[in-house]
Amino acid sequence: MAEFLGPALLQEETPGAHLDDVRNRAAGCTRCGLYKNATQTVFGEGPKTAELVFVGEQPGDKEDLAGRPFVGPAGKLLDRCLDEAGIERSRCYLTNAVKHFKFEARGKRRIHAKPNRGEVKICAWWLGAELRLVRPKLVVALGATATYTLLGPQAKVSRDRGSVLHAPVGLPVFVTIHPSALLRMLNQPRREEEIARFVDDLRSVVSFLDH
Repeated sequence: MAEFLGPALLQEETPGAHLDDVRNRAAGCTRCGLYKNATQTVFGEGPKTAELVFVGEQPGDKEDLAGRPFVGPAGKLLDRCLDEAGIERSRCYLTNAVKHFKFEARGKRRIHAKPNRGEVKICAWWLGAELRLVRPKLVVALGATATYTLLGPQAKVSRDRGSVLHAPVGLPVFVTIHPSALLRMLNQPRREEEIARFVDDLRSVVSFLDH
């Protein structure tokens, strides 16, 4: 992880003294090429002193158009699961490892494309600033890209799901899946079972915060 989020959190040069400063600067970000096709930067949102931060992979089509994280189908499923786990979304800070929507055009549709390691590394500068300024009690890594960004290549969702790992930058990170993985299970008989398991993961997050 040291080559990714560590420098972003610990660097001497910071992008702003306040979260609003960072958000304003990120709006004009051209640090990688993803800005060229995206509608806008999708920065994190939530309380500036949130105890809990959720980190996903990148904004999707709906988020890119709205300029807000987790407002598409995966976000709506996340809202449902947060509610079942007793977590108020309004008290959480939600963001992504990558701030621009990466996609492949197929006719009029824009299909999600996974960001590569270089794009993740470059965008970690913004995520690092968010975490440094919010200073949550716990960070929840949603899916493989967020886990990789926060913990490095040694961490694996399949192995570490449900665990709290301590990143080199000093923030505890809870590892779980991204709700989009549950959406891809449409019509599969185990879908509701897997949703319930994800809710259990979120209940574990609550238990951690209560200690």
